Amino acid sequence: RAAPRRASLVRAVRASASADAAVSASASASAPPAPFAGFVAPEVRDEIIVKMPSPGDLDGIDEREWVPQTSSVSFRPLLLNVSQGYYVNLLRVKGAGVLSRHRHPGPVHGFVLKGSWRYLEHDWVAEQGSYVFEPPGETHTLVVDEGVEEMITFFNVTGALLYCDEDGNVTHAEDVFDKLEMAKRHYEKVGLGASYVDKFVR
Repeated sequence: RAAPRRASLVRAVRASASADAAVSASASASAPPAPFAGFVAPEVRDEIIVKMPSPGDLDGIDEREWVPQTSSVSFRPLLLNVSQGYYVNLLRVKGAGVLSRHRHPGPVHGFVLKGSWRYLEHDWVAEQGSYVFEPPGETHTLVVDEGVEEMITFFNVTGALLYCDEDGNVTHAEDVFDKLEMAKRHYEKVGLGASYVDKFVR
């Protein structure tokens, strides 16, 4: 007798769930969804929304937003997370050449929007449309090959960028706070104002 009772109970639960789903679907069809109106901690920071250009419209980015690091390398900040020690930016390299030899203590995610690049230590090439994951701890040398007029890659970098010599010794480091300071100086210089960078800081 226990088995028939359990079967009856299961059928009753399923019927109740179906009825609830039908009522919910009916309510959804008759009224538009309402935004959440419950409690949200006041310490929660605002979102950051940056309109990303399509690969064919990368030239539409305001040139003043590109922060120069060298004569051929610049970055466009998207998120400078000083509370967790990581940054998200577009890295742009104009022309071919060896960019840097470096190591990351944290993970790196990249997505190539234009052009291509590679590491001397590997046989793969990151081309437009490629996603790249870089595990912590590896030392590699970034190269943009001849024939690539411009490379732009979306990078999410956790921790510092440790620049190294040919023996792997760290010569200098660069983290989210360095990126922030570079952006402040540049935006002040081009007339956007140092506070322009605040919209990217969390």
